[in-house]
This record gives sequence, structure tokens and C-alpha cells, in this order.
Amino acid sequence: MSKFLITGAAGFIGFHLVSSLIKDDNFVFGLDNINDYYDVSLKFARLRECGINSDLIAINSQVNSEKWENYQFTRMDLEDKAGLIKLFKKEKFDYVVNLAAQAGVRYSIDNPDVYIQSNIIGFFNILEACRYYPVKFLLYASSSSVYGDNYKTPFSEIDNVDHPISLYAATKKSNELMAFTYSHLYKIPLAGLRFFTVYGPWGRPDMAVYKFTEAILDNKVLKVYGNGTLLRDFTFIDDIIDGITKILDHQSSANPPEILNIGNNHPVTVNALISEIEHCLNIKPVIEFLPIQPGDVKATFADISRINSYCNFTPHTNLSLGIKKYCDWHLAYRRDKGRTI
Repeated sequence: MSKFLITGAAGFIGFHLVSSLIKDDNFVFGLDNINDYYDVSLKFARLRECGINSDLIAINSQVNSEKWENYQFTRMDLEDKAGLIKLFKKEKFDYVVNLAAQAGVRYSIDNPDVYIQSNIIGFFNILEACRYYPVKFLLYASSSSVYGDNYKTPFSEIDNVDHPISLYAATKKSNELMAFTYSHLYKIPLAGLRFFTVYGPWGRPDMAVYKFTEAILDNKVLKVYGNGTLLRDFTFIDDIIDGITKILDHQSSANPPEILNIGNNHPVTVNALISEIEHCLNIKPVIEFLPIQPGDVKATFADISRINSYCNFTPHTNLSLGIKKYCDWHLAYRRDKGRTI
């Protein structure tokens, strides 16, 4: 049985990864600070799905899952270096998947401090912990935002990424440089994943799929930036988890490249996304088209040949199927919260 630390365990991708790893009879330790960047009720709902009693959660306290005996959760900031080092010393993790970060391109424009604290200092502390208490493998989240306004498509890992256009992207590029340095100096086996617009059940409320679905159901105007022509490589969560688990399974026999794109390799316009949501909900949205916002890129498009070559990753969920699964979840989640549909 392998022991995993998943940071960002109350987050969207972290929640799904915990659920997947648990089913393979691993011991999983989840960590999250449950910040209020978006509605914490969704984060607590994800934790409850994993059997974590939210009434028992306090800073630095460990809570055992009532659903899975091989899952524990603790609420902790990555900025708490002493607490993190103590945790690594006690638990002796085999694998670390660092998904914790301050997310959001637009939020970083008005709130830069939290990105430095969480994404730079927090990630530095993860690297330090892996340095002093070595793990078999560290997998960490980067982002497709590092490509900036790259005009060459699809985006390849060998492309120049020296011109990020948001602080969020700059912190993720910094993570990649920090990881390379620590791997070189201290022989930490690791890889970074550049995620491309992940969506699906239990997704984040600040992301377009959630915001558009909620606005349509509430009969509110959809504010669509870039006139709906921006291209996004929407990638369904099940495909993302499949890719992560394949990398984790494969790395014991072959070291992965230091950076891997993980995306759908099939970008569509935001207008096409809205059409799919409209079809699933059978409600005609009212749309207000607006200019592109600062920090937004015109397109994302993942070249996934490297990850495919490494671990045979191929996404299988097209946008129509993914949005259908998403809308089914969103409607059920609203009902559970007592909201009208």
C-alpha cells in the first residue's frame, strides 16, 4: 500500500483524485486550507462526499474519514512550513501530488499578495519538505496559462513561456523553475502538469462552465468576454484523473519528462460551450458580449503528444458528453441546496 499526500484535497481536481486513489486501496492523506476564494460550502460538500465530518475540521487537526478507513484529512496552510515539515516527518509519504494553489487569472490582478504567499512560498515549503523527507515522486500542478498569448498552436512543452500575462501565470512559471532547481540539486523525482481548462461535476464556481450554468438557471444575463470567440481546450475531469493516475502508475518504471501538458487537444469557442449548456438545460440564455479582459488569453490548445508517448494518455470525453454529465450534477447539487431549477 502506497501513502499519498494530496494537497488541495477539498478542491475540484483534488477531490476527484482522492476518490480515485482511495479505490485502488492506497492510503491517502488530504490537506487543504479551505480558503474563501469561492463558496466554502462546496468545499465542505466535497469533503463530506469523502466521509469527512466538517464539524470536526479545525486548523492542523487530523480527521478520519467515516467512509474510507484509509483516508485522513487535515486543514493546513502550505505557508505553515513548520507544520508541513512536521507532517512529512510523521507520515513518511511515498508520493505527493501538490494541487493546492491560489487559482484564478482575473483575481490575481486585484489580489497579488495571496498568489505570492500560496503559490510561491507554499510551493517552496512543499519542495523543502520533499528535500528533507524524500518521496518517491512529486507531481505538481502548473497551468496552461504559462503559455500567455502564444500564437503558435497547439501549445507544446518546448515552446517559450517567458512572457506570462497574469501574475497567476507568472507564479506557475516560477513553480516550474523552482521544481527544476530542487530536482537538480536534491535529486527529487518530479513532474509538473500544465492543466488546460478542466471542467466537470463538483467544478469551481469561478469557472465559465459553472458560472454560465448558474446564470442561465437563474435567468441572469451571461457576461461573455471576448465576444464569445475565445478558444478554450475544455478538458473533462475524468480524463484529467485518468492522466494523473497513469503518470503515477508509470513513473516507477520510467521517469516522466519534467513538464507535461494535460488537455483535450480539441479547443472550442466559448460560444460553442454556451450552446452545449443551452441544449442540456433547454433554456435560451440572454447574453451580453464584452471585450476581452486583462490577463485573458485568446486561445488555449494543448499538444498532448508528449504525455501520450509517456503513458498512453488519450482523452475520451467530448464537450457534448462532458457538459451533459456536468449539467446533471449541477441540477442535482442545486436541488440538494434547496434551490429551484
